[in-house]
Amino acid sequence: MSLALTPLARRGILLTPVLPVVAVLVLLALPLPPSGDAGPGPADAVSGLVVLYCAIRLVRDRRRALSRTAAVVLGLPVIGLALAATGAYAPGAGIAGMGRYLQIFVLVPAAVLLLIRDRADFRLLTWAFVGLAVVQGAFGVHQYVTRTGASYQGEPIRAVGTFGPQDVMGMATVVALGLVCALGLALGRTSVRQRGVAVLCALALLLPLALSFSRGAWIATAVTCTVQLVLAGVRRALKAALAVVAAGVVLVGGLGVGSAMLQERIDSITQVTDSPDQSVVDRYTMWAAATDMWLEHPLTGVGLKGFPEYRDGYASPALSSGSDTEGAGAAYRRQPLLSPHNMYLLVLSEQGLIGLLGLAGSWLALLVCGVRAVVRARRPEEHGLDCGLVACGLLVWQLTDFVYADIGGPSTVLSAVCFGLVAWWALAGSGEAEAVTTVPVGRSTEKAVAR
Repeated sequence: MSLALTPLARRGILLTPVLPVVAVLVLLALPLPPSGDAGPGPADAVSGLVVLYCAIRLVRDRRRALSRTAAVVLGLPVIGLALAATGAYAPGAGIAGMGRYLQIFVLVPAAVLLLIRDRADFRLLTWAFVGLAVVQGAFGVHQYVTRTGASYQGEPIRAVGTFGPQDVMGMATVVALGLVCALGLALGRTSVRQRGVAVLCALALLLPLALSFSRGAWIATAVTCTVQLVLAGVRRALKAALAVVAAGVVLVGGLGVGSAMLQERIDSITQVTDSPDQSVVDRYTMWAAATDMWLEHPLTGVGLKGFPEYRDGYASPALSSGSDTEGAGAAYRRQPLLSPHNMYLLVLSEQGLIGLLGLAGSWLALLVCGVRAVVRARRPEEHGLDCGLVACGLLVWQLTDFVYADIGGPSTVLSAVCFGLVAWWALAGSGEAEAVTTVPVGRSTEKAVAR
């Protein structure tokens, strides 16, 4: 092979710079120790190496790190984080909290943005999400069938995948994000075979999502899929909605997959004032406590990692001491309630209005830029509609799920990768022209995607 082909060969899929990001997703498919806690896992450590790898590439290639717009949008949360870190109850807690927030919302998303070269890399990461979801979903269905899952209403049937009962939302998050990615690919303008495989994956992931018994994941997925279908077009939205309804009828109604427990779990979503279960009571009690913290510390909050320290001083007696977890290979454990399970209230209570405006402003900027790019991508002459639907879907899912959850646990690193994909589409990839240029190589020519 001529040496002139080397730069083109490096753009092959086997040498793509996003492979370290794929490795992060692969590590999330590995089982965690049954006795492990819900803190950061091996994937978090590798995400740090991804940031280091990206920095080395920038220095080696002498590239500018980020555009001015990208730097401003991704850097908005830093000011609020710095102020909240200085106000933490202990210096170590402030440093640890700031490091975690920077990892999830700034550093890893920026690294993913810089490592993605084109839509081929974006689609590779999207299919990695789908593959991870299929693996975790299959493991979760096996747990339900063999009754080896986490405990739910006294029975070991809750599908939690390899995350265990300590990160009970882990599998639900992975499966839901995989379903969102699959739906975005199915609604795009890629090959018929790729769209067909994506449709099958999306329908297959409905079952493990249902068996996760995660109300927050159900709501976020329903909202996100609706938004994706509307962005793709009304006619296609109606066809896809009919297919999803039919699949749900077959899985739950026809096959009787956990129909009684699923119905009870669905009904509990609206039972806020009429005989709510203890998990609902705990959630709303912690929300009230977080709100009270903010009211007394409106601008900068109580400091990073401060919610657990101040919780008992603001929570009502209705709050239980923790939640019971067992099953899926882990022994019984009383897991303390250390966060309000609402990302917005967590930020508001620990970082105040300054912190919330920084984070929410960054997310809103990404959402506006991403949706505008999707509208442009719907034109017949444009490309990349599937990438846009995936990116907007991931962001909408995260923002909706943040009403019922916050960061924490090994699966949290997925959020960082999601924000990186969203940032690429909204700030860099949406304007990528998929025209081709010819690069002469002797008497032949090779095609390369224009940057």
